[in-house]
Amino acid sequence: MSSSCKPIALSSLAALALAVSLGAAAAQPLTVVELFTSQGCSSCPPANANLIKVKDQPGVLALSFNVTYWDYLGWKDIFGRQEFTQRQVNYEPPLGHDGPFTPQVVVNGHADVVGAAPGEIEKLISVSGQTSGPSLSLDGGKISIGAGNAPAGRADVWLVRYAKGVVEVPVARGENTGRTLPHANVVHALEKLGSWTGDVTAYPLPAASGGLSTAVLVQSPGGGPILAAATN
Repeated sequence: MSSSCKPIALSSLAALALAVSLGAAAAQPLTVVELFTSQGCSSCPPANANLIKVKDQPGVLALSFNVTYWDYLGWKDIFGRQEFTQRQVNYEPPLGHDGPFTPQVVVNGHADVVGAAPGEIEKLISVSGQTSGPSLSLDGGKISIGAGNAPAGRADVWLVRYAKGVVEVPVARGENTGRTLPHANVVHALEKLGSWTGDVTAYPLPAASGGLSTAVLVQSPGGGPILAAATN
């Protein structure tokens, strides 16, 4: 872990002040909706379109993670990254699946649907509710996490950079040859910053580049539930 991503040491007085500040200014809890998709998958466009329908719903953080395991079909997904594929692979055992598939929508890290049928994503959002872990805010160049219960003693802190909005991608080869596919809130980078162990914690928030938006997830390790999420 680089020095820029080490947690900021807090004195007891500073920790108390941060805790008070968090109680007043923490972001509202979110429902995190992750779509694992691929431009090389002919079944994915309906799920992409369904994510677009919920991306602006209040209290929802919708993210598209493009995976790489369909690239061999003739089209290399322009947003696909191996770390996104690994994130999906990590989800599968806790969700009861033998392996990854597309499309797949995971809500709050603990429930999933295919997401291609009308209303599927909305229904899962309604029954999953919002994250209920520690307070979390992104302000003043830092990530502030409040005190709380860390399952099994710790949780991972993830930094997500994504392009807010919808982008259209023309596909020249593979299963979607000739189609132009819309994508919502495409993730471009995923980085583990460190851990949260239940104490008041702060991390420096590196500046985003290229006009990307930022989200931070506090999540149980190994593809577990998302405890808290915030975006700027």
